[in-house]
Amino acid sequence: MESLKVSLGDRSYPIHIGQNLLGLADLLVPHIKGSQVCIVSNETIAPLYLQAVETALHDYSIISVILPDGENYKTLETAALIYDSLLESNFSRSSTLIALGGGVVGDITGFAAATYQRGIRFIQMPTTLLSQVDSSVGGKTGVNRPLGKNMVGAFYQPQCVVIDTTTLNTLPDRELKAGLAEVIKYGLINNTDFLAWIEKHIDDLLARDPDCMRHAIRISCEEKAAIVAEDETESGIRAILNYGHTFGHAIETAMGYGNWLHGEAVATGMVMAADLSMRMGFIRQNDLDRVVELIRRAGLPLIPPAMAAETWINLMKKDKKAQQGLLRFILLKGLGKAAIVDEVPASTLRETLGAISPKT
Repeated sequence: MESLKVSLGDRSYPIHIGQNLLGLADLLVPHIKGSQVCIVSNETIAPLYLQAVETALHDYSIISVILPDGENYKTLETAALIYDSLLESNFSRSSTLIALGGGVVGDITGFAAATYQRGIRFIQMPTTLLSQVDSSVGGKTGVNRPLGKNMVGAFYQPQCVVIDTTTLNTLPDRELKAGLAEVIKYGLINNTDFLAWIEKHIDDLLARDPDCMRHAIRISCEEKAAIVAEDETESGIRAILNYGHTFGHAIETAMGYGNWLHGEAVATGMVMAADLSMRMGFIRQNDLDRVVELIRRAGLPLIPPAMAAETWINLMKKDKKAQQGLLRFILLKGLGKAAIVDEVPASTLRETLGAISPKT
């Protein structure tokens, strides 16, 4: 097992990475306050892993909430299922929530923890690659609305993150590839050595080589932990973690949540952002080609759904990074050098939308 730390003063917490960790009570008990524990999972993950966590915590008063599976259920209505279960079982402010599942479960559980009785403890136990390398770390919680992704939420840090890499053995290939999009992102925005390593080992990652997978998860978590420690509430540098997300969130919103997996939309969004970066003169054609080739090798989509330019722009104006209706982009000013860019000429943006998007 390897352990990292997200350094946030008195709200710092560990990230534990290794095999067969779900049943280790010693990793959880120091972070549980009181005797009441609610494990939140979903219909896919609960039959596989819920019993191991329940057994590890048999000394506690445990309830479980099993949510429907899918991004389309990341809603206030689904979060209410958690609130109602806590209330029915008389859970107090000293109780603890555990998120056992992928990014949707983690985001909803964290949001419920942030808002139940104005804040209770929660622990992240992510079971998908995407949640292990991204959404479980950093304290972003929330739900979607029909007009925008993650527009209702809170910054609320977990007590700890327990990443059991053996859960990836049951992850469908499509979701594994979607998780690799976020791994690739860290190399593109901040770490060219890691980018080169991913290019060398992409086939091993697709084959789920355990040593390569553990290394990719550790480096990804280190990258994110360092950025979150510097800018917890995304007032500055943390925004670079959204590379590809402005375009990606527009795809998810337009197509209906869950029809494109988050990582698939982000992968296509990274291609679009790289194309825009090149048109702005920040990177060269061979840099763009390198981005495209890696995402292609990862088995991720390169071409977004057909949408008119005005549809793209209207959707992107609902992005959280937009300021008073003006678009902000995370672009590459070189591989490994992401930056926030406020001034993108409309004509240049339309060139990217026209070049990357299929004709409507």
